[in-house]
Amino acid sequence: MPKKPIVGIIMGSDSDLPVMKKAFETFDYFNVSYEVKILSAHRTPKQHSEYSFTAERRGVKVIIAAAGGAAHLPGVTAAHTVLPVIGVPIKSKALNGMDSLLSIVQMPSGVPVATVAIDGAKNAALLALQIIALSDKNIKQKLKSYKIKTEKESIAKNDKLNV
Repeated sequence: MPKKPIVGIIMGSDSDLPVMKKAFETFDYFNVSYEVKILSAHRTPKQHSEYSFTAERRGVKVIIAAAGGAAHLPGVTAAHTVLPVIGVPIKSKALNGMDSLLSIVQMPSGVPVATVAIDGAKNAALLALQIIALSDKNIKQKLKSYKIKTEKESIAKNDKLNV
């Protein structure tokens, strides 16, 4: 029987999948269950609101919402749930993702959305894991080990410098 997803990953379009792959890979590395849905705040508003309203009851602890262009998805999601929502601005053709970034980061008071860098899916996943680790000792330990691993990898890069 598959594990119940504890992270919800939603995006407004399947064109966001290549960017969001980094989040999938990160959760796979940490062996954390997640679900992925294409839900547009504009094209599928009923399905999106149903997803957001029921996420907590279904066991989801954090939602990552990726959006480009108008980038309403993270904010509308946060309006429908008390779960933490992490917005991933997707690089757009028009303004290189600055439109997405500013749309997500400029939420009105009372509707917080944590926001990572443009195309920052891996950091969104790591932030979600850090939130979950507040109540999950196993994930907290895995994160500590991951930090040590990345530190060692970074230090080893100095040994390869020929400068």
